[in-house]
Amino acid sequence: MDAATATAVQLRLTPELQYVLRLADTGLVHAQRLSEWCGHAPVLEEDIALTNMALDLLGQARALLTHAAALEGQGLDEDRLAYWREHDQFFNLTLVEQPLRKPGAHAPGGDFADTVLRNFVLASWLKAACAALQTSRDETLAGIAAKSLKEARYHQQHNADWVQRLGDGTEESARRMAAAVQRLWPYTAEMFEHDAVDEAARTSGLGPARQDLRAAWQAEVAEVFAAAGLTLPPDTPFRSTGTQGRHSEHLGYLLAEMQVLQRQHPGGRW
Repeated sequence: MDAATATAVQLRLTPELQYVLRLADTGLVHAQRLSEWCGHAPVLEEDIALTNMALDLLGQARALLTHAAALEGQGLDEDRLAYWREHDQFFNLTLVEQPLRKPGAHAPGGDFADTVLRNFVLASWLKAACAALQTSRDETLAGIAAKSLKEARYHQQHNADWVQRLGDGTEESARRMAAAVQRLWPYTAEMFEHDAVDEAARTSGLGPARQDLRAAWQAEVAEVFAAAGLTLPPDTPFRSTGTQGRHSEHLGYLLAEMQVLQRQHPGGRW
């Protein structure tokens, strides 16, 4: 690809494609956020663990984006879908685009408690989704889900241990974890919203509707929260809309950073 052909991708969107992209984009954007912790985690072992989890999520996203490109049918590939879509063509959960680290006093973001909590609730959601997707009529998607399920289980357990350690730790760690719950919880509703894309996936046998994942997810989250001394907050009227392509202001900044090299040097290989 040269500069003359380096233009933004406009997808021929179908419910099946959007369903796959919701999973792919959630993994890709979450991996990008986790990469911001590289070199900044509280202990060296966790620095490596967070980096490895980001790489797992990136690998899942690559497989899903490659499959999405095949479904879309315009001869695209994973790189074109990752680097040449505009923000309204991304369909990730809004939660994953929220800043994780607070690099300065006047910058948005949370702290390590936000990171392990987000990792835990997302891994629990992905675990439930991947378990159900193993029986998808789409054999490629079923295969990706089977491989991803092993990683989701590890991510869930690793971060559940941290949630319990911090929630049931010192007064300060418990305070920070409780604050992280309040910041995160309003965004979890989008994990279980039901729309035409979900209904089409369920009806066709492509995969579960998001609302089908709620019971398993909530049971596992409630168990860990109880062990950590945390309270499940009540549902709120707020509904985020990233899976519809309508995002918070944070995704644009994230994509600018993620896509800048490819857009400055289209088709570059190194």
